[in-house]
Amino acid sequence: MKNNSRIIIAATMSGSGKTTITVGLLAALKNRGLNVQPYKIGPDYIDTGWHTLACGKISHNLDSWLVGEEKIKKIFVETSENADISIIEGVMGLFDGGKGGISSTAQISKLLNAPIVLIIDAKSMGTSAAAVALGFREFDKEINLAGVILNRLGSESHKKIIVDALNTLGIKIFGAIKRNDEFFLPERHLGLIPTFESNSDDVINKICASVEDQVDLDAIIELAKSSAPLKTFFRDKKAPPTIKIAVARDEAFNFYYDAGLNELERLGAEIIYFSPLNDEILPENISGMIIGGGFPEMFASQLEKNKKIRAEILHAAQKGLPIFAECGGFMYLMKNLIDFDGKSFEMCGLIDGTAKMTKKLQTVGYVEAEILKNCVLGKIGDKIRAHEFHFSIAETFDEKIFKCRRMRTDKEFFAGICKKNLVASYLHVHFAGNSSAASNFIQSCKDFQRQ
Repeated sequence: MKNNSRIIIAATMSGSGKTTITVGLLAALKNRGLNVQPYKIGPDYIDTGWHTLACGKISHNLDSWLVGEEKIKKIFVETSENADISIIEGVMGLFDGGKGGISSTAQISKLLNAPIVLIIDAKSMGTSAAAVALGFREFDKEINLAGVILNRLGSESHKKIIVDALNTLGIKIFGAIKRNDEFFLPERHLGLIPTFESNSDDVINKICASVEDQVDLDAIIELAKSSAPLKTFFRDKKAPPTIKIAVARDEAFNFYYDAGLNELERLGAEIIYFSPLNDEILPENISGMIIGGGFPEMFASQLEKNKKIRAEILHAAQKGLPIFAECGGFMYLMKNLIDFDGKSFEMCGLIDGTAKMTKKLQTVGYVEAEILKNCVLGKIGDKIRAHEFHFSIAETFDEKIFKCRRMRTDKEFFAGICKKNLVASYLHVHFAGNSSAASNFIQSCKDFQRQ
């Protein structure tokens, strides 16, 4: 048994300042010389990028739908074993998640037996903030709600009203942060703007300074230390690398679960990154390719201009190279991409169709996908757990590869395409939680290499 010091930063609802305060805590604790390990509950990719920039460590997603409860514990224990403290950012409100509360912050807090600090946006309330805190504490007695951080306070008198009310309830206050227009992270249509597209260092420094001044870091550290020991796991042995998989990673394509890529490495893959924005040729001697999600719509002109890499990808697909593309990668492999302004850009042309951006969120949520045709991810009837989140629509004419079921509504629909050794769709897949799909993709790459 080993003690993995840990704490969860939760909130009453989305937009309360959860990511901002988490980023400030990560940076402030790092400034104290601590080895800080960050995590994000749920499927979000962008928050983890801010975590990594704030403390210099890869942030891992903890999602019980995508990877399963036991695998969450294993990922957490293995990745936190050398950390002085682990900071886990929640998702939405404390009790919000998928159907039945799956992958909610409350559920993960029970899995990891981790204490919770609840962020309350106090901008438009006084004594009522204490009632909110009490309700969250009493709603589920199985969680350890250790106290609160008040956010967006207007003045000292505003703070005193709420603090006095909380004190009468015996609810500990770990911090009280005043409203500040500089205390925020920039956003766009998929959530926060990725770190590389903003003056991220300046933003983090300002947030860090506010947290250091207005949050009791010593109390946070002591609370994390109070976490009960967690069971250790035996590490899986890594197979020696026998194939090379090219993974698109740059400003346009950067939505990946690192634990999922680690699963491919464990099965014998060597991951080699390349940039569809900046590279003109693919890495040599590759036996597979993955193009993840991201923001191709924000870089459509640059992607169109790089004709050489698009031709390379098309040629590789025609030769039968196993290719798996998710969301943004799915869009990039189509003939055209139409941006928010209605301008059309030429893409790779592997898929007979067009991706069109819309002003409205098209879908978000967990999906179970049944494979309809033998492909690089599995056989007919195999099922994959995934997540969808996109503002675009796809008009495609190629054969659909998945029969999907939305977990919240049970609504069924057909999605994705399969052509030769290409599988592409809007689905985001975590290979650590879909080990069978990972093994099938690796085997497909090995078969291609032998040919």
